[in-house]
Amino acid sequence: MTLARGPATRPAVAVIVLNWNRWRDTIENLESVLRLDYPNLAVIVCDNDSTDGSVEKIEAWAKGEMAAPVAHAQMAAYTMPPLAKPVDFVRISCSEVDHGHRSMPRVTLIETGANLGYAGGNNVGLRYALNQGFAYFWLLNDDTVVPPDALKPLVERLERDSHVGLCGSTLRYYAAPDVNQELGGCAYYPLLGMARRLGSDTPASDAIDAQAVERRLGFVSGAAAFVSRPFLEDVGLMCEDYFLYCEEIDWATRARGRYHLAYAPDSIVYHKKGASIGSKTLSRRRSADSSYYLWRARFMFTRRFYPFGLPGLSVFAFFALLNAGFRLDGKTANALMRAVRDGLGRRV
Repeated sequence: MTLARGPATRPAVAVIVLNWNRWRDTIENLESVLRLDYPNLAVIVCDNDSTDGSVEKIEAWAKGEMAAPVAHAQMAAYTMPPLAKPVDFVRISCSEVDHGHRSMPRVTLIETGANLGYAGGNNVGLRYALNQGFAYFWLLNDDTVVPPDALKPLVERLERDSHVGLCGSTLRYYAAPDVNQELGGCAYYPLLGMARRLGSDTPASDAIDAQAVERRLGFVSGAAAFVSRPFLEDVGLMCEDYFLYCEEIDWATRARGRYHLAYAPDSIVYHKKGASIGSKTLSRRRSADSSYYLWRARFMFTRRFYPFGLPGLSVFAFFALLNAGFRLDGKTANALMRAVRDGLGRRV
């Protein structure tokens, strides 16, 4: 595949998917992404040194040797019947990322060589896509499924306004597709050191005021973040200090005053949410590991940008610790205490 760049063509989009020991999710994601009704895109899968055979499984899928799993019947419309195989596919190492422009297959799998975390793994794909000349970049979690018309509204939103650097989609629960997970991203309250998902757990049938959502956006959700090339070249890649969580708000905060945040309500993305680390969902409490990384990242970010919010954040952390104690969840309580210690002590 050679990227089209002529004035009559659509801008080239790189869809970047980060995989870590979730090859089933990633293959299901790819089956949906490759059905997008957008004529000028390529997919870059970054594997963060998986230990479950993910690289070999994804390559076998591309060759037609393995079918895509479907975990929810309502999502089958976006992934079935299977795409024609083989898929145009190449597998490269991280050492090849900074090479110059090359002809792009439909799917490129990059082995990052280590578990670099959310930002580190995605940054490998972003660097590669920048070198290949893409105009836009869509970061998609591997545990997402997209309808064919999910991409065009994002491109159109950014094409209308060159001041927009990041744009979010309407996220809905994969297992409850009639419920909004969040609209575009989150509002952020510096005095409290906390964020709140916009439109969370509301019926998908509710009317959406996109302009009101944009006014409240503090950051765009990293599960589905659409990024412009000027934004990347000006603001830079995501900060890799956090390992997990708060990368999106760090990105948006660094861009403040230079680029706007936007929301494309007609871009629908179905998200399993937290499949790898155990984030909180409608039916599941947050895991101890997820709690550790989330609270550590919150304290790191607040120290860096809004230190006056540390007292408020500490109060929330205290009540989270009490809640874990009442539930006799010693593992989460210990994770929270370590997170506060490490978040306050880590150099920022």
